[in-house]
Amino acid sequence: MRITVIVDNHASGDLLAEHGLALWIEARGRRVLFDTGAGRALAPNARALKIDLRAADTVVLSHGHYDHGGGLPAVLRSRPGPEVYAHPAAAQPRYAVEGGRARFIGLPTESAAAQARVPEEKLHWVAQPVGLGPGIGLTGCVPRETGYEDTGGPFFLDRGGQRPDPLEDDMAMWVATARGLVVCVGCSHAGIVNTLRHALKLSGADRLRAVLGGFHLMGAGEERLERTLRDLKALKPGRVAPCHCTGDEAARRLKDTFGKRYIAAAAGTRLAF
Repeated sequence: MRITVIVDNHASGDLLAEHGLALWIEARGRRVLFDTGAGRALAPNARALKIDLRAADTVVLSHGHYDHGGGLPAVLRSRPGPEVYAHPAAAQPRYAVEGGRARFIGLPTESAAAQARVPEEKLHWVAQPVGLGPGIGLTGCVPRETGYEDTGGPFFLDRGGQRPDPLEDDMAMWVATARGLVVCVGCSHAGIVNTLRHALKLSGADRLRAVLGGFHLMGAGEERLERTLRDLKALKPGRVAPCHCTGDEAARRLKDTFGKRYIAAAAGTRLAF
């Protein structure tokens, strides 16, 4: 199994950085594009990394925010086109509302339109867990079981901030390896601990080989950070590679906690399992 970070908030070399996430995953004969970034960095970074996006047989949208689905139009232009997996709620309007001001953060119009044009036989709506093949699957909706994890921001379904967005579409991808489970997360709006526990339960794996992606701990208070670190340690991951929305302070604490098991992931990072 190989994973390449194509898009992230940080980038190595001459790659472009943007607030977004896109992972190229090669596992068990599949080539999966997990999220597509905000749109600007995906294509040039893929070219620089010698990744042919037209070779993707599967595109997974972890949830319906612009920084994960902005690159959909460029990917879905290819023919015959990949299989697309997303939650039915991913295309709904979404806002961040702070200080009485609303900012649209849902899928861009072009991305929603591109998704709507995907042939019916290739568009898969995911609410429950689904397998992509032997030893590889999507979590579907993640149960919210911890008392301290939340969606991580002022997220709403309306401009007036009256309808909180539960981000029920948030999901992760897991791949079983001989040495444990590898889990890729988009933003972990369901909570990184909730997500990992659910993936382990679904897969039947007894070990967590690695977790990579956005932990969405930026702005998290001390209590949440402490309890997250405690519960992550209990899961005994072989590698911890946070990026995107994890936040600098949380990343520092993760590095202090996991030491040599910590990987500072950024656009250009390549991992093999």
